[in-house]
This record gives sequence, structure tokens and C-alpha cells, in this order.
Amino acid sequence: MGCSSSVPARSTGGLNNINNDNSATDSKDLRAKLVLLGDSGVGKSCIVLRFVRGQFDPTSKVTVGASFLSQTLALEDSTIVKFEIWDTAGQERYAALAPLYYRGAAAAVVVYDITSPESFSKAQYWVKELQKHGTPDIIMVLVGNKADLHENRHVSSQEAQEYAEKNNMVFIETSAKTADNINQVFEEIAKRLPRPTAS
Repeated sequence: MGCSSSVPARSTGGLNNINNDNSATDSKDLRAKLVLLGDSGVGKSCIVLRFVRGQFDPTSKVTVGASFLSQTLALEDSTIVKFEIWDTAGQERYAALAPLYYRGAAAAVVVYDITSPESFSKAQYWVKELQKHGTPDIIMVLVGNKADLHENRHVSSQEAQEYAEKNNMVFIETSAKTADNINQVFEEIAKRLPRPTAS
């Protein structure tokens, strides 16, 4: 049941080390390992499914361990980015597995729910973990999800924006339900990925 924790450990090495990947035929093709972190129930899986499949499933099940999806994104400069996305479980009992997924990641999307101050605190915990143990130049995006529930908002955009700026993060509010700003999250990451130097 669920993912075996030994599998992802083997697949983490070198995915974001683009320059040594001689198999890429076109220098415009990038591969990027991306991890989603955040409290249980903030909508990480919904964000990924909206980006990868264009679907929103309000009955989506709790992620066990982590799930893996990939999606390709074409940028305006004709760069093609293949995202290898690890969507981690938010429950406390899986927290110890998270480093298996964010080790070697080119980017991390840290998600909280704008109606839940607790989830914003948990997001800050993940940011500290990434700063301590993640790749030094990891691209971090702070995502306030469930923006469609703005009448129940408990975390102000301004507070989140200030926190993101202090921690050199991109800040975006999204709604997986309405698809608002979902693609923008991945486009912002894609734009910031290091490009291979022409040989």
C-alpha cells in the first residue's frame, strides 16, 4: 500500500543537474524535480492534478507517503521544461519521509490554506527545513491555496507576501478549484530554472 520509501531515494540523484545530461538532444529541454510540501488538507494534490490533468476532484483522497506525476511545460522562449513532481503527504507521520523527496529538488512549492493560520505556520516550518536541508539554490514558491474561499480568509496576502520576500520566495495565491494561478506557479518556477550553458 502506498509508496515504498526506498524507491524515491534512488531516483533523487542528479535530476536537476542539467549540464551533465548528455542525453538531452535539445539544449532548450530542461528536467526539473519539484516537490510539494505543506500541511494535510491544504490542497497540494488538487494543485498538482489541476496542473497535470486540468481536473479538480473535491473528493480527492489523502496522499499516502507521496505520489509522483510529471508534466511538460513550454515557455515563450521555446524552452521545454519537464517537471518531475513529488506530491508529499501532509500528515505528521510522513514528515520524516519528506527529505527523501526534496533532496536534490530544483524547486519546492510550499502550500498553505488561506483560511488556516495553522497551515501557514506549518508552511513556515517547511521553509526552514528546506533552508537547512534542501539544495542551496532551490527555487521556493509560497502558495496560498483556496483563494476562492476569500470570505473565510485568516492569512492576509500582505503577511504571506512579506514572509515570502524575507525568505527569497515567490508568492502566489491560487485556487485549485477555479484553476486560478495554478499554471502561473509552475511558469514562475520554469522561468527561474538555471539554463544549460551552451557548449
